[in-house]
Amino acid sequence: MATTHPYLSHTDNLAASTADILLLIGRILLGWLFFKAGWDKVMNIAGFTGYLTALKVPNPAFWAWPAAIAEVVIGAALILGLATRYAALFAIVYIIITIALAHRYWEYPAAQQGNQFNHFQKNLALIGGALVVFVIGAGRFSLDAMLAKRR
Repeated sequence: MATTHPYLSHTDNLAASTADILLLIGRILLGWLFFKAGWDKVMNIAGFTGYLTALKVPNPAFWAWPAAIAEVVIGAALILGLATRYAALFAIVYIIITIALAHRYWEYPAAQQGNQFNHFQKNLALIGGALVVFVIGAGRFSLDAMLAKRR
């Protein structure tokens, strides 16, 4: 995890010494976004169904439930660090679908393009975060680590 320049070694040491706690914080922050968004959809499934209807999703009354539950599951798995790499991959696929359905900013009226572009960029950043979690894993403070010790 060392950088090539010696002047940057302090940050290398800091990153190495705090990696597990920072992975926990990062997973919680990333997971909370999914969990909260999914929970809000579950609590207002009619509103979410209406949103999917407006997006012209086929059979929105059916797809609202799997989508909402997927967000809750992704969020819970990331927060707990359970099947973390699978959750990260699932999040990436979910976000790509979300971008394709809802955040095609170039199709919106000019007044809405800025907001939709922000959502598009946020989703790209979330994919980046999920990729990092996929590569690095859950860290020591996770159910994955606890379950690995039991083997």
